[in-house]
Amino acid sequence: MDYKVADLSLAEFGRKEIRLAEHEMPGLMAVRREYADAQPLRGAKIMGSLHMTIQTAVLIETLVALGADVRWVSCNIFSTQDHAAAAVVVGPEGTVEDPKGVPVFAWKGETLEEYWWCTDQALSWPDGTPPNMILDDGGDATLLVHKGAEYEAAGAVPTAGEGDPEEWGIILETLRRTIAERPGRWTETAAAIKGVTEETTTGVHRLYEMAKNGTLKFPAINVNDSVTKSKFDNKYGCRHSVIDGLNRATDVLIGGKVAVVCGYGDVGKGCADALRGQGARVIVTEIDPICALQAAMDGFQVTTLEDVVDIADIFVTTTGNFNIITAEHMGRMKHQAIVSNIGHFDNEIDMAGLARIPGIEKIEIKPQVHEWRFPDGHSIIVLAEGRLMNLGCATGHPSFVMSNSFTNQVIAQIELFTKTDQYPVGVYVLPKHLDEKVARLHLDALGVKLTKLTKEQAAYIGVDVEGPYKPDHYRY
Repeated sequence: MDYKVADLSLAEFGRKEIRLAEHEMPGLMAVRREYADAQPLRGAKIMGSLHMTIQTAVLIETLVALGADVRWVSCNIFSTQDHAAAAVVVGPEGTVEDPKGVPVFAWKGETLEEYWWCTDQALSWPDGTPPNMILDDGGDATLLVHKGAEYEAAGAVPTAGEGDPEEWGIILETLRRTIAERPGRWTETAAAIKGVTEETTTGVHRLYEMAKNGTLKFPAINVNDSVTKSKFDNKYGCRHSVIDGLNRATDVLIGGKVAVVCGYGDVGKGCADALRGQGARVIVTEIDPICALQAAMDGFQVTTLEDVVDIADIFVTTTGNFNIITAEHMGRMKHQAIVSNIGHFDNEIDMAGLARIPGIEKIEIKPQVHEWRFPDGHSIIVLAEGRLMNLGCATGHPSFVMSNSFTNQVIAQIELFTKTDQYPVGVYVLPKHLDEKVARLHLDALGVKLTKLTKEQAAYIGVDVEGPYKPDHYRY
């Protein structure tokens, strides 16, 4: 079995934590039991690109339990938990000397070149055949396949421009090398893939853009906008993990500090709530008048970053956009202000611009925590190099909330793989009854007892006794 992880000897530690996580992931375990006999994913060759954590290990082993052949990478250079990666490679029945699990290509602290090499490795099986399904988080695997096929059709891979990000040049070089090694590979891969299920807001945005432009090559299910994902993972998960990331990285008392949360979508709502709960005075920045009004009516001050950049102690970006905090903003911040991002990509904070400031000095305090000292002597603390601070500096979302997200992922994989003809090329969300099913699977663990409608009550509001209870346009 081919794989590349940091240290296989960590597998037993990882396996112990996986057993604990399984208890906290009732949805995934229920789906595993429900479909064990039917094996709906038999024949599926799933390439996964999603943070290689303990919770993801439970997802991977659920896919395998339902018949899938899986290869995996992390979707972030800092988010891998090395003991989780080792445990997945060794597998529940294997040993360090004789691993019998799933090929994983991931370790914490990859370079960008290594990251894209890993993605390339997971997109090709040992016999040279491609995957027929993708499970993506942020859209990097989907991007590589689409750009590879596009450049094969064009006859050449372009050269990165002078102003392009460093990572784009590495992507192009990866495609140039792989196309030279095996011409036509990416066209073959795109044709083989039955569909992709996408985990996060940023990746979903990419999918809708491709669908709009007519360049999307296979159907996609937008898992992110399942209610039991976005309203739980994005909000309650971030409410938990943003504080964990700040505490592990800095151990600075949050109470009494001024914290700025850029964006008040579901992720921003969770972060703002958590920071206020720790006693911070929270200020929100927003572009959307609806979200801004929500923030104001939730009791937060809403203003522009420019108005508060020199008084805040903690900054958290949550937007999914780029250049939210610029190098100029960071130059104006108070001494040892903490700058962090909990959105998917590192370009929410202009790290490249920060590094270009003449005379600036980067000092590592510890892995994923850096002091950037300006020529005038003042400094800021940047977490996880501007990437996901809750995964780079901590362990991400807790198992229970990820059970909601990952149960949706498994159901979406089954939908696309077994009902491919019902999904022409486009972007879809799971139907409401499946969203409600995911929620039901988690209620017993919390001691929740649902009230049941009478037939008369159901008829009165025009629903079935067993649901779905809300129309598709309902906003929870």
